Amino acid sequence: MAMTLLRVQGLCVAYGGIQAVRGIDFEVAEGELVCLIGANGAGKSSTLKGLMGLVRPQGEIWFAGERLHRLATHAIVARGLAMVPEGRGIFGRLTVAENLEMGAYLRRDRDGIRADIARAYDLFERLAERRGQLAGTLSGGEQQMLAIARAMMGRPRLLLLDEPSMGLAPLMVQKIHQTIASIASEGVTILLVEQNAHMALALSHRAYVMESGVMTLSGAAAELRGNADLRAAYLGE
Repeated sequence: MAMTLLRVQGLCVAYGGIQAVRGIDFEVAEGELVCLIGANGAGKSSTLKGLMGLVRPQGEIWFAGERLHRLATHAIVARGLAMVPEGRGIFGRLTVAENLEMGAYLRRDRDGIRADIARAYDLFERLAERRGQLAGTLSGGEQQMLAIARAMMGRPRLLLLDEPSMGLAPLMVQKIHQTIASIASEGVTILLVEQNAHMALALSHRAYVMESGVMTLSGAAAELRGNADLRAAYLGE
């Protein structure tokens, strides 16, 4: 039985008087790919921001047995979490290569960093071709590749992905899908937030469904794909 890497209890996130996340519980085991699906505004992105300390949450967040919910974001990153935010958050005025180096800013192992940059270029051939190009001039799909590659430069134990397929052309969505599967196959634990329920459920071991800030459904991804209510609400069937 895999160890529970992330355990969340009673998580609440509010913006002023607006409750975006209303006391949710969930967990992610080491080596798992777990998705969080739901309509726009369900509280998925707010959940990730709460985990990373980007907004101050209430409730308890435990990672590898250590309490995270009172730590600053930089301390959470140092514990082994990395997030690819919605909108990518790349450094547009830096080159592709410089963005990757920024992803390794907490590391001091120069040989390991070089090896991981080479690995990123193997995984994303387009980034290799554009390594000297300013990141702000890349296409949306290339920027998403760079954001994922940069997050992986920190060698995270848990990778949080917020809407990685949003706004991308179908071929690029397929490439991002393949990349996430490849990263997961290497043993990286992933929590994936997606509106593209087809993609998320196809990739994941387990899934949670959020509506209006609460969890309404959870289970094995394969089982949820057969759930009639979920198919009607999220799979257009």
